[in-house]
Amino acid sequence: MQDIAELHPLVVHFPIAILILYILVEVVSVFINNEKLKFTAQFLLIAGVISALAAVLSGNQAEQIASKIIEKHNLTSAQKALEAHEEQATFFLWYFVFVLVIRTMFILKKKFNGFRKIFVSILAVIGLYLIINTGKYGGELVYKYGVGTNSFNEKINE
Repeated sequence: MQDIAELHPLVVHFPIAILILYILVEVVSVFINNEKLKFTAQFLLIAGVISALAAVLSGNQAEQIASKIIEKHNLTSAQKALEAHEEQATFFLWYFVFVLVIRTMFILKKKFNGFRKIFVSILAVIGLYLIINTGKYGGELVYKYGVGTNSFNEKINE
């Protein structure tokens, strides 16, 4: 389990980068009607959701390890930040799964145009807020509390 948890810092940046690129392509495709852009946005969204799933799964394992250390050392504010990060990350994942389902449904019904295209773009931009908020809590865990750093992980053996 700890091996999966150690992957979290490595995989967490993929969904951030991929989904921000997806949002950019999605918004641009509102103004430039191009099949390649539509396909690229769909591909990026699928890749972003898959990589977000990997980040959440590895993060859940990391959370179990970090929670034990936090509880042992009674770091209440770190526990609150950890819970907020986990809640945001889970919501972030499900939100983009929802966007993927809606977008795919419109494409399969050949109704991905006009208002529906703008609607999906708005959903994508709202998702940017979720990315930023999730990263804010993750950054706080690392930079304020040292979660995931060697010195924090050494507390396991204390």
